[in-house]
Amino acid sequence: GLVIGALFILPFLLFSATSGQLTDKYPKTLMIRAVKNLEIAIMLLAAYGFFTRNVDVQIPVLLACVFLMGLHSTLFGPVKFAYLPQVLSDAELTGGNGMVEMGTFVAILLGNIVGGLLVTIPQVGHTAVAIGCVALALVGRWLAQAIPPLPATDPGLKINWNPFTETWRNLKLANSNPVVFRSLLGISWMWFFGAVFLSQFPSFAKEVLHGDEQVATLLLVVFSIGIGTGSLLCEVLSRRHVEIGLVPLGAIGMSVFAIDLYFAARGLPPSALMGLAAFTAHATHWRVMADLALLSLFSGLYSVPMYALIQLRSQPTHRARTIAANNILNALFMIVSALIAGALLTSGFTIPQIFLFTGIANAVVAFYIFMLVPEYLLRFVAWMLSHCVYRFKVTGDQHIPLTGAAILACNHVSFVDAVLLMAASPRPIVFLMDHRIFQVPVLGWLFRLAKAIPIAPRAEDPAAYEAAFAAAARVLQQGDLLGIFPEGGLTQDGTLQEFKGGIMKILEAAPVPVIPMALTNLWGSYFSRVEQGGAMVRPFRRGVLNRVGLNVGPAMAAGEVQPEALRARVAGLV
Repeated sequence: GLVIGALFILPFLLFSATSGQLTDKYPKTLMIRAVKNLEIAIMLLAAYGFFTRNVDVQIPVLLACVFLMGLHSTLFGPVKFAYLPQVLSDAELTGGNGMVEMGTFVAILLGNIVGGLLVTIPQVGHTAVAIGCVALALVGRWLAQAIPPLPATDPGLKINWNPFTETWRNLKLANSNPVVFRSLLGISWMWFFGAVFLSQFPSFAKEVLHGDEQVATLLLVVFSIGIGTGSLLCEVLSRRHVEIGLVPLGAIGMSVFAIDLYFAARGLPPSALMGLAAFTAHATHWRVMADLALLSLFSGLYSVPMYALIQLRSQPTHRARTIAANNILNALFMIVSALIAGALLTSGFTIPQIFLFTGIANAVVAFYIFMLVPEYLLRFVAWMLSHCVYRFKVTGDQHIPLTGAAILACNHVSFVDAVLLMAASPRPIVFLMDHRIFQVPVLGWLFRLAKAIPIAPRAEDPAAYEAAFAAAARVLQQGDLLGIFPEGGLTQDGTLQEFKGGIMKILEAAPVPVIPMALTNLWGSYFSRVEQGGAMVRPFRRGVLNRVGLNVGPAMAAGEVQPEALRARVAGLV
């Protein structure tokens, strides 16, 4: 088993860098068809291995096929994931990745089940497997012919055939974008996490759950269905943009249900090996299956937005090489997971204890990643607020630019206005905010994490006032979004206040489009100053899951912006 696993993973370490270069240099449709041609050749070689009766030939041939299928996957991974952002819009990217992830795990599951059934057919089992493999390879090649052609993203690239120097160069390239590289590490950690569970299923089923091979297959079925379901759920929960706020939610679920799996599997009484019927008759076994299903579901919620973020934020000309770097890291993390699991078993750990260790380690690693990349945590808070505290509806979000600098100008109704704007925007927003909000518990920490710019009145602190406007101009000059509340403070009575002239000072330094916005139905909520000018006094004064909204209007050119004109636009959206 270890030899087979090592042979399959080795090509990821040796050839991922070359694969990424080939995918960036040549049209992806051409690469897909070439990989499918290779697949047919490998399956024909495997068929020969199944047909031959000479064991001295059969074993080396089939082991060579395992290595070659690892090479096949190494070549296909970058093509598959780099193709998606070329044919899908940003709004479709999460759904596309979810479908690919779901399809991958369902295909693995079906392959395990169908292959297992075919090989057990008396006398002709190996023949049936060989014919099935060749037939599937031919079908795949036929389907590849229908894939629409796309131009190469970097046709002038010179291939570096040295896998070692190119691997190092790929990792350095990925590391040049901290958000992308840490997302690569996050995905690789998910593969570490998943590899621990998948590798232990046969032993876990037999030694802990006292089940036979059918029970081990059932665990794989439950795990695969969970991953597929979580991957598809990402599209439903994402409001048609790359919602990385789901990543912390996924990490929390992975840890909670991995830890609960330890308690569910602990102390099961010894018994004879059970088949499916006997196993599913025990209520405690249903808890085990629920834990597996849910931890894998949350793994899907965790990984799919990260894949989409990598595709969105990486340079188009280097995208396949970035994904190849991900494959290299995935392989390394899976090798490390096998070594750590083996060391723990040798040290006397039980399999449930390994699951407990992995769940706790996941919580620690996730916390570390989210502190390094606060955007994940910020989007999580925004997602929770807009889904679990309010029912948040956004209209006109197509007016928020996907690229380039702009000012988002919104009315100011509550202490969580900025968080709701984060939830509505497909891009990070840097906010210019009253310095007093940074003194509010939790919210102050959150906005400092978001690198919001504190501003004090000129009469109170002239130096801080000027520094805030200089920082705001730098944000726009770097091509980012700046969020402002032109009223200069929270409304005291729910009405739209006079707009201050600070926006004109910003536009003088950085003349960019201004997007008018209006939050609706927030006045009277817990976070507004409805209680005699105070906020956050009565948590459930309007119940829960109130409908609130954000209306976004068309952009105003910098030259047509005046405080009164902008106020009139925002008032029209309220």
